[in-house]
Amino acid sequence: VAVSIQSVARLIVSYVSAWFPFCFKFCLFNVYNMTSPTQVLKSGIGPKLVPFFKTVAIYFVVLIPTDQPSVFAAALKALPILSLVAFVLLHGMSFGDEYFYSRRILLGLLCSVVGDVLLVWDPFFLHGLGVFLIAQLFYISAFGFRPLNLQAAGVIFAALAVGMMILIPRIEVSFRIGVLIYSIVLMTMVWRAISRVQLFEELWTWTKLCSCAGGILFAFSDACICFHHFYTPLPHAQVLIMTTYYAAQLGISLSVVDCKASYLDSLKNKEDSNNKNSSCENTPSDNSVYTNSSGSDSDCSTINNCDLSDNNVQCDCRTNAGNLCT
Repeated sequence: VAVSIQSVARLIVSYVSAWFPFCFKFCLFNVYNMTSPTQVLKSGIGPKLVPFFKTVAIYFVVLIPTDQPSVFAAALKALPILSLVAFVLLHGMSFGDEYFYSRRILLGLLCSVVGDVLLVWDPFFLHGLGVFLIAQLFYISAFGFRPLNLQAAGVIFAALAVGMMILIPRIEVSFRIGVLIYSIVLMTMVWRAISRVQLFEELWTWTKLCSCAGGILFAFSDACICFHHFYTPLPHAQVLIMTTYYAAQLGISLSVVDCKASYLDSLKNKEDSNNKNSSCENTPSDNSVYTNSSGSDSDCSTINNCDLSDNNVQCDCRTNAGNLCT
């Protein structure tokens, strides 16, 4: 007990020491109005990830075997994800639409913390699986369904079908439905993460690549868990599973860095598109008569580049049927 208390104390001291310099600077600047929080947050993502890398290092240095569950082991496992929660919060958070993506990622990380703790104890396996399923739903909600990318979906779910054909006969009956449902939701998350990266259309950013890599690594980590527990033991399974898991959560967390800027850019592009459409279209007055190319009178639904106040100006447009009007 004394050793456990001492270990917990050292862990807390290490965690606090990692965050203290940044938090102290943040609070000091706010109190004395030396600079705004926005300026502090723009100092770079590197310092904000220091606690994550420190807690990951501590986890692997201690590396408590999975067959020795304890509160200390649960805390050790959850601290890196809690560091990513703080990382997401430090990049800004509000209830506005510009932080819709960040909020979903944050909720997914919080669910992951609960799932990590529950999975330390084998009797809570299904409970942990259920919490992680909710986390995947939050990630799916953040990634969205545009573009759809059905080709990627076909490949991903075909791979899932093959994996399930191999694993389902080996999985305990009481776990089969839960594992199957979770696997479908997990691979849906991977599909949506991959679909965000449109390499051929050049509509991608490094943050989208991070979320894509994170989704793939998440699936790989969970696949290792399934094969290790239900099919055949893997060498160095704990290191392999946790390394890919932490890397996956890091990639997904990094995708929030430019979420606000991306949202504002999308609004600007939408506004520019609306302005362009409105500048090219005018509605004719009720007493205006236009003649189509066949010589008969016809109403024109769209008038291009016309000043209807000048009676001497001829306007070109097309009817709904596609006939040219003048």
